[in-house]
Amino acid sequence: MELGVYAVLAVAVIVAVAAFARKLGIAAPIILVVVGVGLSYLPGVPDVEVPHEIILDGLLPPILYAAAVSVPIMDFRRNLAPIASLSVLLVVVTAFATGFLLFELLPDLDFAAAVALGAIISPPDAVAATSIGRRLGLPPRLLTVLEGEGLVNDATALVLLRSAVAASAGLLASPWAGVGDFFYAVVAAVVIGLLAGIVTVFVRSKLDDPVLDTALSLAVPFVAFMPAEALGASGVLAVVVAGLYTGHAAPSRFSPQSRISDRINWRTIQFLLENGVFLLIGLEIRTLVEDVDDSVLSVGASVGIGLIATLALILLRYLWIGPLVFGLRQRERRAERRTYRSLLALYYYRTHPVTTKRQARVRDRLEHDYERRRADLEQQRQEGIDWRGGVVLGWSGMRGVVTLAAAQSLPDTTPYRPQLILIAFTVAVASIVMQGGTLPALIRLLKVQGIDAREDRKELAALLETISGAGLDALDDHVSEMSDEVDPDVVERARQTTFLRTEAAWERAGRRELQDQTPHRQFRELRLLIVAAEREKMLELRSLGSYSSRVLAEAQSLLDQEETRLRRRPGGGGH
Repeated sequence: MELGVYAVLAVAVIVAVAAFARKLGIAAPIILVVVGVGLSYLPGVPDVEVPHEIILDGLLPPILYAAAVSVPIMDFRRNLAPIASLSVLLVVVTAFATGFLLFELLPDLDFAAAVALGAIISPPDAVAATSIGRRLGLPPRLLTVLEGEGLVNDATALVLLRSAVAASAGLLASPWAGVGDFFYAVVAAVVIGLLAGIVTVFVRSKLDDPVLDTALSLAVPFVAFMPAEALGASGVLAVVVAGLYTGHAAPSRFSPQSRISDRINWRTIQFLLENGVFLLIGLEIRTLVEDVDDSVLSVGASVGIGLIATLALILLRYLWIGPLVFGLRQRERRAERRTYRSLLALYYYRTHPVTTKRQARVRDRLEHDYERRRADLEQQRQEGIDWRGGVVLGWSGMRGVVTLAAAQSLPDTTPYRPQLILIAFTVAVASIVMQGGTLPALIRLLKVQGIDAREDRKELAALLETISGAGLDALDDHVSEMSDEVDPDVVERARQTTFLRTEAAWERAGRRELQDQTPHRQFRELRLLIVAAEREKMLELRSLGSYSSRVLAEAQSLLDQEETRLRRRPGGGGH
């Protein structure tokens, strides 16, 4: 009963703060941390200490899965180099660098334990940064890099933490054993996550009830997480891989009702869990302070070390991001050269006769490669990260969920354990409040340009026009095969619906002005035929990367809504 009351109060606080934060223009996680700290010191509020297993094993998998299914794999692939640099290499470098700093500041702490704390505070949490970025309209590529970093860096940090704790306890024979353990954890996690994604997508694709499908989707994060952890791999990385695969496969494998339900349910779960963890960060502060033994290291000294570590983290991140941004600009120039060479090779096959099947296959492959390279290059040009984007990216390194839970997973025998936990929490709270609180002002000061809504509307209208052509071709083929059985008026009605939808999109873009087998059943069947062909064409365009992922997602939503409406039976029901 008491637990239920606390749960209701927590949800009420989260919803109220989220609504209030929108009006203030401040990210909800920042306010929730401050509110949590204030609530923890109110009379009658009990000590809050959540076992780290609940967060790491119970809350983190669905949080990461909810984020992963919404990240377009096309964007993730395009930005794999900066994501890997920030989420793997920078995390490792940061863990050892801050570990050395803590090793020098705390005389009784061995180096392996110091690196363990470095691993705890090294991974940024992208929740606050991306929520601010979306509201202020950061460039999509910058948001993708932040989201991708937030997904993968948790796995890097937790695997490194496990190896460092094992080394501190004398369980690793040599440093190379730690390196081998790290690579095994990553490779095994990718394989397990991919298998979990393939199996669960196959099973869910056979269900025709959106309620059953959504219920099964809730288990997917744990289907990937538990086997990976049992085999000594990274459970969180397995969850991310499963989520990325599921999000990519959803448009072609799931029903539109299932996709709509998934989007709503997982957004709600993500909202409650992410914000709930930030509230917990604030609520646990009082308990952490009371656990510190001043005779070993005082609260003030621990907080001071935490602030020093925070400054070190900011400096290290900027030292890394400077060369990274320069490398991305160089990569764009190399992409231009590769695209040009691809066009020259294609030009040869276009201007010379193709006489064999092998030559035809080579030409088709070159066509596909050129279109993909051209689309990638266009996206890089439009959404390239310049020095201003690099400044924003560097200031977005806020710590959060993993730092909260991982700090409490340190063994009880670790020297300075209460102080180390307080140091980690100081880093998390200071970065969320200081960096998160000033990030909107920094974005406005630098005048970082985000999404152009007008251009997006034009791109959506162009995409709808392209896929509508495929839908109308399918309609014509169907009618030519069954000309005696289809009412011409119904065919024209189905055709006009497609035209009206496309014209409406162009009107919103500001380019054009708007100008038994019952007929209704025939109309539904013809419209479903058109929508199916349009979806197939859209998936083809997605594989080529011809349109931005956000526009493809909006077109997918329009097709899902229309197909759901057309398939709905009188009185409700699924398919």
